[in-house]
Amino acid sequence: MKKILLRLFSLIVTLCLAFLWIMLNPHPAVAQTKTINYSNAHLENRDFSHTDLTGATFVAAEMRGANFQGADLTNAILTKGVLLKANLEGANLTGALVDRVTMDSANLKNAIFLEAVMTRSRFFDAVITGADFTDALIDRYQVAIMCEKADGINPVTGVSTRDSLGCR
Repeated sequence: MKKILLRLFSLIVTLCLAFLWIMLNPHPAVAQTKTINYSNAHLENRDFSHTDLTGATFVAAEMRGANFQGADLTNAILTKGVLLKANLEGANLTGALVDRVTMDSANLKNAIFLEAVMTRSRFFDAVITGADFTDALIDRYQVAIMCEKADGINPVTGVSTRDSLGCR
């Protein structure tokens, strides 16, 4: 009985010390110091090639013909954006929110969409050769359309477009 009480006491002391350490040594959340906001902007034919746009916001932005070739759009928000005939070749959109975006006739060659949320987005006539959609959330009917022309292997991740889309 004494051993059980001693273990219980040790556990309680350990938990109290851990709680005190957490409460007395807080680490503040790190805010993004360079947040870029292009919400509702008219960015037709703009050149963002090879630009660091990590965490940038493009909500409802008009980006027809914009050039994002090689850009880093990790964790960017492109909700309700229009990217008709845009160039995203080699762009990194890991973790991006690409929800309700029109990407018809866009160049997505070798782009990376790991864990991106791409629901209710359109990719009609988009070039997807070598694009990596691993763990991206995409509507089934769009995946079915993209699987018809999916080919190539992403040069950065080494994943085939067909495999990343789960094509059969």
